[in-house]
Amino acid sequence: MDLILWRHAEAEDSLPDHERELTAHGRQQARRVAEWLHHSLQGPCRIIVSPARRAQSTALAYAPDFETVPLVGVGATPAQILQAAHWPEAEMPTIVVGHQPSLGQTAALLLSGKEDEWSVRKGAVWWLSRRERRGLPQVVLRAVLNPDLV
Repeated sequence: MDLILWRHAEAEDSLPDHERELTAHGRQQARRVAEWLHHSLQGPCRIIVSPARRAQSTALAYAPDFETVPLVGVGATPAQILQAAHWPEAEMPTIVVGHQPSLGQTAALLLSGKEDEWSVRKGAVWWLSRRERRGLPQVVLRAVLNPDLV
């Protein structure tokens, strides 16, 4: 299973927090990463998105059809993100569009086995895959992409 953690792109500093819009730069970030994902993903995928406007707008750059899942919203725990993504049993790649520090904590847990605070830049994706080697499950980091690099 592939799990793609996509942090929302740059958003305005305003209140209320859940209504923050993407900046012009944030819209560019989301478009660039969405184009990269379209090129890189083979076949269909599931997209689950925080209800926050900035996450919804980021996801819209990739596809108009996605699932709004409060479980991956602001303040989500790694356990909630993995539950919502059906990790590791999902049958197709899953993109989670969410927030910090939740996405960084999820990446840290999956890659190091420890709870930690890893930084995921605005608009960036962390692409993780699960595989088995010698009968043991492994998580592999396939890509980390910051939007300014595409």
